Amino acid sequence: MKSITTTYINTFKGLSKEVWWLALVTFINRAGTMVIPFLSLYLREDLGFSYKQVGWIMASFGLGSVLGSWIGGKLTDKIGFYKVMTYSLFISGLLFIGIQFLNTFITLCLGIFILMMIADSFRPAMFVALSTYSKPENKTRSVTLIRLAINLGFSAGPAIGGLIISQIGYNGLFWVDGLTCILATLLFIQVLNPKKARIQDGIKVLHPDSAYKDFSFLWFLVGLVLFGIVFLQYFSTMPIYYKDIHGLTEYEIGLLLGFNGLFIFIFEMPLIKWLEHKTFTKLNLIAFGALLTLLSFVVINLTGWSGILIVGMFLMTVGEMIAFPFANAFALERAKKGNQGEYMALFSIAFSAGHIFGHKTGMDLVSLFNFETTWYIMAFLGFVCMLVFMFLRRRAK
Repeated sequence: MKSITTTYINTFKGLSKEVWWLALVTFINRAGTMVIPFLSLYLREDLGFSYKQVGWIMASFGLGSVLGSWIGGKLTDKIGFYKVMTYSLFISGLLFIGIQFLNTFITLCLGIFILMMIADSFRPAMFVALSTYSKPENKTRSVTLIRLAINLGFSAGPAIGGLIISQIGYNGLFWVDGLTCILATLLFIQVLNPKKARIQDGIKVLHPDSAYKDFSFLWFLVGLVLFGIVFLQYFSTMPIYYKDIHGLTEYEIGLLLGFNGLFIFIFEMPLIKWLEHKTFTKLNLIAFGALLTLLSFVVINLTGWSGILIVGMFLMTVGEMIAFPFANAFALERAKKGNQGEYMALFSIAFSAGHIFGHKTGMDLVSLFNFETTWYIMAFLGFVCMLVFMFLRRRAK
């Protein structure tokens, strides 16, 4: 047991102090954003919107995320990651509190759009900060540590969120979300002063390449959009499926989603450390992650037994654990060729595009057909995604 614990601790060695602070800020911020997994349920159950209306509001979520990621990348290259991250955290905290007072279709579309535009300008800046404070050989593990912080927060967030809903109601979520974003801002200002921080990887490119002309990177983004569309079903249509088809309560849904984050927190870093020493390429690993994710949609259609939901969540979680850290590492590696903000903005935009098309497509398919057909269509898109990464691997050769 001691040997296992020592091995686990050793996987974290060598990471800079600043990366650990970034991880703590991210954890506080992510633990607070507990409203996100319940947003589709809130819109459907509490406000009584139709599947199509929920789809449009969630599409506004994605559109705001795309614009915010683009703006965040541009501002990061111009004014630096520190200012972008500070303003994004603080203003989004205020907006989270304000969202609870919107209850019409139009105001919610506009409010969610503005919220995500501000909140997701944080992402490109955070990736550039992570790259700056990480030694080149530690970048994949640094990304994994940030993901651990995200998932630890995400494992606690939905479970606490489900409890808050059952005791107080949905309004309590918005207050907690907003206040934790503001708390994360105050901590960030205190512990990460860029003038005192140790720069681990000062990347200077005299004649940067445009990310828009990097065709391998653009193909990579296509695969990422497809993966996002499939993966994000677990945070929009899937909670409704859990409630409407399997009869789970909000608290039980929170626990199931929390399992995802807790499993990643415990096992992802050792898994990534082990995979880094194997001969697998990043693109092959991303393709394998897509395969496991598409299988998670196939298995839940095989039986009406509610226990199969845990099997599906397990497959998706392992797929996510493999695909996302190596996708992040691939993008950071590629970004050394040009303006980092531009590259990481496009990386963030690709996943945000998944929010636009994923939530809306999932809701429309459920409304037009049923959940079973929707899951098979998502499995097919996951297969196409896997083929894109395999093609890109052959192109790279």
